Amino acid sequence: MSELLGVAVLGAGHMGADHIRRIDAVVSGARVAAVADPDVERAKDAVGGIGGLDGVTVHAEAEAALDAPGVGAVLVASPGEAHEQALLAAFERGLPVLCEKPMVPDAAGALRVVEAEARLGRRLAQIGFMRRYDAEYRRLKSLLDGGRLGRPLMLHCVHRNVSSPPHFTSAMLVNSSVSHEIDAARWLLGQELSAVTVLRPRPSSGAPEGLLDPQLVLFETEGGAVVDVEVFVNCGFGYEVRCEAVCESGSARIGEAHGMLVTAAGGAREEVPQDYLVRFADAYDRQVQAWVDATRAGRVTGPGTWDGYAAAAAAEAGVRALETGARTPVVLAPRPALGDLA
Repeated sequence: MSELLGVAVLGAGHMGADHIRRIDAVVSGARVAAVADPDVERAKDAVGGIGGLDGVTVHAEAEAALDAPGVGAVLVASPGEAHEQALLAAFERGLPVLCEKPMVPDAAGALRVVEAEARLGRRLAQIGFMRRYDAEYRRLKSLLDGGRLGRPLMLHCVHRNVSSPPHFTSAMLVNSSVSHEIDAARWLLGQELSAVTVLRPRPSSGAPEGLLDPQLVLFETEGGAVVDVEVFVNCGFGYEVRCEAVCESGSARIGEAHGMLVTAAGGAREEVPQDYLVRFADAYDRQVQAWVDATRAGRVTGPGTWDGYAAAAAAEAGVRALETGARTPVVLAPRPALGDLA
């Protein structure tokens, strides 16, 4: 395919605007053809950042953007509650789609998306678990798959944010923040998660009133490994993501250093990223480029709708564990027969 892939971007908020910029300035082989956001002025501002409305249509409704001239694929960056409708609309039109996480916030809705894609008999969706495209995570995955350190026994994970948005709830620490660790653990270990327990230390004085922050989320896997995640969304000092794999014959740790080291006035200071778009900028670039390349070649690669569903089911079990204080099984529906729904 020689012509550029026309992409409809659904959502022009923080994430959507960054993808609009990325498609315009970083990714090759694609262009922004349409943008949809209920706040049309925000969508226009996002398009204005890439040089204006020339060749780009702006819409209030997602489906209008899908039907816009020149659209050949869809990038969903709208709030999670809008994802199911957007995915199903893309499927109806046969449009390949890259959907930001969560694929769908609830497991029942996520399963409906899996089943809808299975009825098509082919993959159309890639889900935006961008850590699979991060260079450090990919090296860790290769090391574990190679078997040099023996069988993985534990993953120790850290997920910290400077502060949480005003609307953030205690449940969102699990079903929004930890959803990335859920997918990363499944991918790194090659195992489904089977149970979850959530421990709640005394909330930090920096957490908003009523927010249970931090939390320690403990996952068990079907293969007998254990994954612990410290999630702390009001740490106040920076955005940090770390992961250590402890195996039978050694360990490997990623996420230790990403900022610039400044030495001055008799001391040294390392900059700590303040935002996920900074820490994982390269991973987002690689993810979208891989999606564009595959789409232009008529293929779909990367994490799929089953991964989105499995993450939603594990997160839903995690929220129940948070609310009850009890160890909670992760229950998955039977996997669809379509073999490439991976």
